[in-house]
Amino acid sequence: MSQQARVDIVTGVYGRTQREVDFPSNNGKHELMSEIFGQNVFGTKEMAKRLPKPVFQTFSNQLKGGQTLDKVTADAIAHAAKVWALERNATHFTHWFQPLNDSTAEKHDSFLTLKTAFNNGLADVTALETFSGSELLQSEPDASSFPSGGMRTTFEARGYTVWDTKSPMFLQEGPHGTAILYIPSVFISYNGEALDEKSVLLKSSSVISKVALEILHLIEPIEENTPRTKEIFTTLGTEQEYFLIDRALYSLRPDLKNCGRTLIGGLPARHQQMEDHYFGKIPTRVLAAMSEIELELAKLGVPIKTRHNEVAPCQFEAAPIFEEAMLAVDHNLLTMDIMHRVAHKYKLKCLFHEKPFKGVNGSGKHCNWSLSTDRGDNLLNPTSSPETNYRFLIFLVACLKGVHDHGDLLRAGVASASNDHRLGAQEAPPGIITAFLGSELNEVLNAIEEGRPVNKVLAGAETKEIRVTGTTVDLKVATLPKLSRDMTDRNRTSPFAFTGNKFEFRAVGSKQSPSFPVTILNSIIASALMSIRDDLKKQMGDKAVASEEDMLVVIKKYITETKAVRFEGDNYTEEWVQEAAKRGLPNIVKSPEAFRRIMKENNVKMFTDLGVFTKPELESRFHILSEKYTKDIHMEARTLVEMLVQHVVPSALSYRRELSESASFLKQLGAESGPEMKYLNQLAPICAGLQRSTEDLEECLAKAQDIEESEAADYACDTLSPLIEEARLLTDQLERLCADKYWPLPKYHEMFSTL
Repeated sequence: MSQQARVDIVTGVYGRTQREVDFPSNNGKHELMSEIFGQNVFGTKEMAKRLPKPVFQTFSNQLKGGQTLDKVTADAIAHAAKVWALERNATHFTHWFQPLNDSTAEKHDSFLTLKTAFNNGLADVTALETFSGSELLQSEPDASSFPSGGMRTTFEARGYTVWDTKSPMFLQEGPHGTAILYIPSVFISYNGEALDEKSVLLKSSSVISKVALEILHLIEPIEENTPRTKEIFTTLGTEQEYFLIDRALYSLRPDLKNCGRTLIGGLPARHQQMEDHYFGKIPTRVLAAMSEIELELAKLGVPIKTRHNEVAPCQFEAAPIFEEAMLAVDHNLLTMDIMHRVAHKYKLKCLFHEKPFKGVNGSGKHCNWSLSTDRGDNLLNPTSSPETNYRFLIFLVACLKGVHDHGDLLRAGVASASNDHRLGAQEAPPGIITAFLGSELNEVLNAIEEGRPVNKVLAGAETKEIRVTGTTVDLKVATLPKLSRDMTDRNRTSPFAFTGNKFEFRAVGSKQSPSFPVTILNSIIASALMSIRDDLKKQMGDKAVASEEDMLVVIKKYITETKAVRFEGDNYTEEWVQEAAKRGLPNIVKSPEAFRRIMKENNVKMFTDLGVFTKPELESRFHILSEKYTKDIHMEARTLVEMLVQHVVPSALSYRRELSESASFLKQLGAESGPEMKYLNQLAPICAGLQRSTEDLEECLAKAQDIEESEAADYACDTLSPLIEEARLLTDQLERLCADKYWPLPKYHEMFSTL
């Protein structure tokens, strides 16, 4: 690899032709996105058109939990799905599932089947397309080849994928104008243990729906001509942040290819310090890619609402409209897949690592979470008078109790080697999990706890009542309307912030599946709701419906119990770290410690009591997360050693040779060689330091092979990671000193400026 490869790529970018895509049109006019939306989805609307009414009714009952799916119904759905898919050029189908590796998995099976008939002793083979109900309902991948934490081995390898009927089938483009039918599925072992992210998410959603429904029936009287709520959904909106860089430059960076982040590289003179990238003009090539991404996602029924530049150079965000959590997770994983594939068509590389570039902001996946009834009521909507909206207050304090009792679990749910680079780095929430409510709600809770009226001044509200839209601000400009101010300010330092009618879990990493964090969130709040339900029943006595006084007694109890996790200030300050310690809140800085919290007794009891996880499944998660963390650090260390030996040190030695030859030549001429000697003297300790760093990394990697599994993650965290950073500091000094013509790896300024 030479410096010329970098130069050719950078100069070639500016003469590159733009990819042309024909937007779907009808009679010369672009189709509306609403007309394109969901056209590649075999959802309930399409099923209602194609299935006999009794069959569709049976399936609808199954979706509502009223009955199981029988073979006749499954066969009918499979036939209709096959006909629909073949009409759209499908040749294969696949059970699409989410193994425990933050990714998705698929195995393509052809619709092609051979039917053999014998006529006078001769075989007559006919080819035809078939798709049976049994093929729709389940498949059998090799479970031992996926992460299982010891639950599956090569001699106990059987696993099953099972169709998740609540998530619709869809088509993805295949090669040569063909298509593949995708069947969203769960993945379980031969013994029924969860081997995926989705099955436990479904369980947690079911549990929280059930207990939330019980509470609604305790606090809401039956009204004539008003149907009672029958189901409650968790809703989710995932704000996906990502980086885009030129794919050719990416191909010259072994660290980006192997690890997803740059292990070496110094900041250029201009990066994000001018604060001009956030919401800035989207680069032409990126905007074209975004448009095609949104088009493909619209076909798949993924409702992308927002696109914009993020804070760091080359960083962007896509945000969807809120959906039911189970579907939102599927759609987030689809979004990441489509982003990756479409970016490739524009000669771009999509980076989902939480911190691909040191020194500029990293990427997160902000999970906006709430609860909604089957009548469309948001249970976290404060309405105009939150102080008397007891339903809202009950669900609000349930969220606070969940965070209070199991905040360490939330931290474990976002822990990884990659997210550790982002958490607490003055751009993302730290390892202390707290909740932000805003001044108005904070004053409402304080007033209830203290048994006094709400102080409008303390609440920051000047209107006669606290409103969900907050107050208005007069901009004192005649041509501008009054501004509606939200109930809460936005605390970007809080890991779990209330933002009007939902909580935003900001600590989730950009490349991880949202399934596990949302499963934890569902579970801890379901557990809190169970405690509240029991206290309500006890307080109510024989009453059919809880009185306002009953509800206030319970609400006040939980306001007091959970006060420690409410924090309205700057989570980044050292003062808050000290205050959090006084409050007894855990500050979990490193991932290995976070993983151990999964197996903490109260957390295990909570999960197993709810039926979301069994203890062996939790042990499996702990081992998988710890092992992945260790492997990630080992991969970074090995990649860095290769880069030092094959690229960095040879570049330094070549430059040193040029300087020494120049100095020697000048001395022979009797000329001044001071500048050359100065640079040689600066390079000498760096080269020696890099040699030691390389040897230390190789030695520690060799030792790591003999370390017990229980200690491997800690060793990687406490020994290998610091060595990686030490080598990086030296390499970044060298990059600054070394002549550009000797530096073979694309630099930050080149990757930042070639979109």
